[in-house]
Amino acid sequence: MRLPGLTVVYVAGRVAYDGTDYCGYQYQVNVPTIQGELERALAEFTDFEGRILGSGRTDTGVHASGQVIAVHAPWQHDPADLQRAWNVRLPRSIQVRALREASIDFHPRFSAVARTYRYTVDVHAGSGENGAPPKFSPLTERYALFVPYALNLDAMQRASACLVGEHDFATFGRPPQGENTVRTIFLAEWSEAEQVPALLSDSPSRRYVFTICANAFLYRMVRSIVGTLLEIGRGKRSVGTMQAALDARDRSRAASPAPPHGLTLERVDYPADLTPWPADGSAGIDA
Repeated sequence: MRLPGLTVVYVAGRVAYDGTDYCGYQYQVNVPTIQGELERALAEFTDFEGRILGSGRTDTGVHASGQVIAVHAPWQHDPADLQRAWNVRLPRSIQVRALREASIDFHPRFSAVARTYRYTVDVHAGSGENGAPPKFSPLTERYALFVPYALNLDAMQRASACLVGEHDFATFGRPPQGENTVRTIFLAEWSEAEQVPALLSDSPSRRYVFTICANAFLYRMVRSIVGTLLEIGRGKRSVGTMQAALDARDRSRAASPAPPHGLTLERVDYPADLTPWPADGSAGIDA
């Protein structure tokens, strides 16, 4: 049922999605996108017309657990009811995890002060059953990069240290608009997560997670950084080449970008006076 929009409310939401089957976040004609699905579903039961704002344009195949959106929605009831009605019309690969009224001054992209991504790598360096080469697991391969060789976690960690601070990251990406390639990274570190359960893999494995937080990112910057760090972890580059590549401001000095499916937009942070979320992080319903 399509409900007439007697009033318009400005709401902000946190959205999670599996980006595997989508051509990125941003709307494109005749191809599936996250923004396109959100707008289609909202228009099914309201008089919505226009565009939903997003905090960032994730690439084809990239996932999110904390994409932030905002929209002027034709709605006269509680935002929690809007969230429920919206979610039942979305595919199961996309869900609005929280929804709340926002200040008219709030913009999910331009109000953001920090964005956090994580990149997940499953390392299968041993042999599989009967000495066969390890194989990726269908139960994890959508969300983690399968690596059939050992990685030096300490080397990757040491190489990441030079990224923290304000630098020109022209080596690792291009700006979405303009020519400014200077960004500030607050955190760049590797960690070892719990071992991948045996039922999800046919060979002994370790899970490494790279977490990076910055004020903003260049196009493909995170994946280019990860691709370069993986070459260092494999021993194809020395730890010092990361600093040298950063200083060069030359795209040819970076490795090929890591595949998109290991990357997830984890969270976006805002100033306290503009954030739509309460201090405890709750907002709307978590469904």
